[in-house]
Amino acid sequence: MTHSTDPPGVRLHLDGTVARLTLDRPERHNALEADDVALLLSQLDVIESSDAVRVITLTGSGSSTFCSGASLSQMESGDMSGEVFDTLTGRLAASRLPTVCVLNGSVYGGGAEIALCCDFRIGVTGSRLSVPAASLGVCYPVGGLRRYVERLGLSTANRILVSAEEMDAEEMLRVGFLTRLVSPEQLSTEADALAARLSGLAPLAVQAMKRILLTIASGEVDDAEAARLIDACTRSEDLEEGLRARREGRAPRFEGR
Repeated sequence: MTHSTDPPGVRLHLDGTVARLTLDRPERHNALEADDVALLLSQLDVIESSDAVRVITLTGSGSSTFCSGASLSQMESGDMSGEVFDTLTGRLAASRLPTVCVLNGSVYGGGAEIALCCDFRIGVTGSRLSVPAASLGVCYPVGGLRRYVERLGLSTANRILVSAEEMDAEEMLRVGFLTRLVSPEQLSTEADALAARLSGLAPLAVQAMKRILLTIASGEVDDAEAARLIDACTRSEDLEEGLRARREGRAPRFEGR
């Protein structure tokens, strides 16, 4: 199934097992307005309701900037707030599906947190990271601050947030902000290959391990819920198919059951 919608500021393309989200305000460095946040939330609902989709990719338009975060003009007018932005980052981070952030350029402000909400982040050489919240007098909500510490560690969180240190692509990779670093010419191929790989894995196992790993990182593991998820995978038709495919020397055909 292939289906496209083109709302202002955001594009969603459902292509088989991959849902592709694109931030589409390149002239404004793909800054998000309040309407864009609402659209992204509704698009995530559409994606999550589809049994066919197994992976979400998120990228930006143009070759300069992935995302510069919330619209500063709307922050000044009051149409956008940290709380509104937090609804998006919380929703994206909580997605049951594996998420791949395809950073087509540099990342600024709240755009860095959006990227951190994804499970994998592929960046390009020549890009930069800058979160100037402290230089503007902004303090991020607790959820966003917690995410930096959980995913990058306190030392790196201090560098990015408290001292507003700018990082080049190589340093972003070294501190773990980027999962992979490629040339701009390789970005699309690398992202498609990762999405295809994730799509071909057993969805119940992928989603269960993602959920458990996130709770381990947050220090809030529910042992009973983890055991339930593990048991569901153990009893699944996917496990039977995976073992059968291994015996028969072929690629498995997982159905998510």
